[in-house]
Amino acid sequence: MANFLKNLIENDKGELRRTSKMADQVIALEPRFAQMSDEELRGMTAEFRERLAKGETLDDILVEAFAVTREAARRVLGLFPYKVQIQGGIILHEGNIAEMKTGEGKTLTETMPVYLNALDGKGVHVVTVNEYLATRDSAEMGEVYRFLGLTVGLNLNSMNANEKREAYLCDITYSTNNELGFDYLRDNMVVYENQMVQRPLHYAIVDEVDSILIDEARTPLIISGQSGKSTALYTRADYFVKGLKEDEDYTIDITSKSIALTDTGVDKAERVFRLENLYDVDNTALVHHIDQALRANYIMLLDIDYVVDEGEVKIVDPFTGRIMDGRRYSDGLHQAIEAKEAVEIQDESKTMATITFQNYFRMYDKLAGMTGTAKTEEEEFREIYNMNVVQIPTNRPIARKDYSDLLYPNLRSKFSAVVKDIKERHEKGQPILVGTVAVETSEHLSHLLDQAGVPHEVLNAKNHFKEAEIILQAGQRGAVTIATNMAGRGTDIKLGSGVKELGGLCVIGTERHESRRIDDQLRGRSGRQGDPGESQFYLSLEDDLMRRFGSERIQGLWERLNDGEHEDEDLAIQSGMLSRQVESAQKRVEGNNYDTRKNVLEYDEVMREQREVIYGQRQQIIQGDEPLTPYIKAMIRRTIERQVAYATEGERKDWQLESLLEFAQNAIVSPDSISLADLQNKDRQQLVNYLMGLADAVYQSKKEQLNTPEQLAEFEKVVVLRVVDAKWTDHIDMMDHLRQGVGLRAYAQTNPLTEYQMEGYERFEDMVSAIEYDVTRFIMKAQVRQNVEREQINRPVNTN
Repeated sequence: MANFLKNLIENDKGELRRTSKMADQVIALEPRFAQMSDEELRGMTAEFRERLAKGETLDDILVEAFAVTREAARRVLGLFPYKVQIQGGIILHEGNIAEMKTGEGKTLTETMPVYLNALDGKGVHVVTVNEYLATRDSAEMGEVYRFLGLTVGLNLNSMNANEKREAYLCDITYSTNNELGFDYLRDNMVVYENQMVQRPLHYAIVDEVDSILIDEARTPLIISGQSGKSTALYTRADYFVKGLKEDEDYTIDITSKSIALTDTGVDKAERVFRLENLYDVDNTALVHHIDQALRANYIMLLDIDYVVDEGEVKIVDPFTGRIMDGRRYSDGLHQAIEAKEAVEIQDESKTMATITFQNYFRMYDKLAGMTGTAKTEEEEFREIYNMNVVQIPTNRPIARKDYSDLLYPNLRSKFSAVVKDIKERHEKGQPILVGTVAVETSEHLSHLLDQAGVPHEVLNAKNHFKEAEIILQAGQRGAVTIATNMAGRGTDIKLGSGVKELGGLCVIGTERHESRRIDDQLRGRSGRQGDPGESQFYLSLEDDLMRRFGSERIQGLWERLNDGEHEDEDLAIQSGMLSRQVESAQKRVEGNNYDTRKNVLEYDEVMREQREVIYGQRQQIIQGDEPLTPYIKAMIRRTIERQVAYATEGERKDWQLESLLEFAQNAIVSPDSISLADLQNKDRQQLVNYLMGLADAVYQSKKEQLNTPEQLAEFEKVVVLRVVDAKWTDHIDMMDHLRQGVGLRAYAQTNPLTEYQMEGYERFEDMVSAIEYDVTRFIMKAQVRQNVEREQINRPVNTN
């Protein structure tokens, strides 16, 4: 381990030495470009593009392009990138992650590699965590690119397809990660090429890369449609579980957040629902509904996991504290929560398209990212995304004081101490940012501060639209701001006049998050650009992290350090050893979360391969002008060969020629044009050739009914797209259910992932066969119409 850490540190030093030399070359060009007029500076874009067209590479023109961008930023924004920002820009251009502390100007850093990579005309995507930041950055930083003659687009959820297409055609496109992923999925559901909005994925710079590629990687993007299942069972299951007692009827495992009925609970269910055996195969749906009702009532917590807003259950992002608009829990859990909260139960949806962020972003030719906190996840970035993390030094030394954690015996004493600390600092005028893990905690603390007479602002999932305005004031003298984890991520808290003399912004954490990065982000809101600042975390033995992962060890530490005298509730311990114990608990949780994300990716790998085959073939169909005749004839031949193989298994006396006749009558020719006698006395190959001859004749008659090759091509595309889309949608939904059910096979001493891979492959093969059979049947049997139009049968209803 020591050698591994040493190698990482040495690697960073080597990278910084190398990029330092390149940055010096950029700085050396400063006088040359400073003398140019605006027109001459702008003219460099055309010159660079000409040089690229003649064979130079982006690396060849990097130094000059970076110097041009710096000069443009100085003229347009009044900002001039420091040397460390140039170094960060080089790291980004090379497809790696630049870790830069808060306030070090990440947004300005990205302008240089964005400009350079936009010069080859293939498009650069700048990815942010929310639409507010995408809109702000496209307006502010976009001025630099526009000054240099490049086009800048903004891709928002509210835009229609034409507006999105225009945004993607720009040299540089700002968007959120969600919108990019959903646009990709939607593009692979359309039936005409001109309905697609994205270009091939070339280069992306992901801002807050750890939030997007790590924190959000456990939740796949899903596009779904209605499945039309009954909602009555959710209500009945909810009514049943509300009458159960913990430990007697059900048990909860706090560590894994799992819940299950006891034998007594099973007996009650059988009495209430009048069943002989709850786990009979016929009762699978009911068991599923009871499981979800248990989770909804006893694991999913109001104002922590979700909020109820205007009669709707809305998910709260556990990492940012924001409401995740448009997202719904899958597999019926959302409906179970709606039943619990007695709001309208919305129809369950059917999965129509899905992809993980890992697999979406790995499709880019080159991927880079920026954040203040990525080093703790370096192994994951390297293993999954093939990106190295390089820590860029701060422009000025960090002056913030980070104090050791304070531990209290219970929540009451902890919050009492937090309020006392806030009140004392507020009275002397020092601004305070208080970080909370949940909406519920922020509201509880707000109530306590009201009682103590301390004026304050609350920034949580319920009012995040005021985020920028609140954050703008958070560094002013006397300001007290309570924020959930997002803590204005992506926006700098600037200090008001006289605040530096009071010690700068004080950050108070009311508990440790399960990820060290989130704590580091909270700390990092203070002490930007060498400003003074302070940070202090308050913990209690009743905190969620302590109860789940650190309780006994930290309880023992408490007793040792306090000599058994911790009866005084207001007594606290502060020790570096405690902070290390907490960090050890966090590392265990991070390890669990990494395993979860890796598991999600391993399962999605099966779907990735299948998705690439289907989406690749769809693209060829949509983008090509030629008739699909050779492909369709190959499909027909394979279908006939399969049917002949099925019918002629074993010895000739066992051949099922009746079933082959039935296939021919149903899928190839009219029933009265073929009889059993036509199939008798032929070997297998003769049967294939005979049926293929019939199919060719039918196909030829179809061609003759159409006037032009274009009409034939359109007829073939309509048939193939409809069949492929219908079968693929059913396959995705089935794979979704397979994945949820395959976990149970662990009890049978088999590896669920291996089972999923094997069964997933078999089901994909079955789907391909079903597609070819249906294409054969439709082509042979469909009535030819010259004005036939493609129809998008998979219309997204909602996106998760």
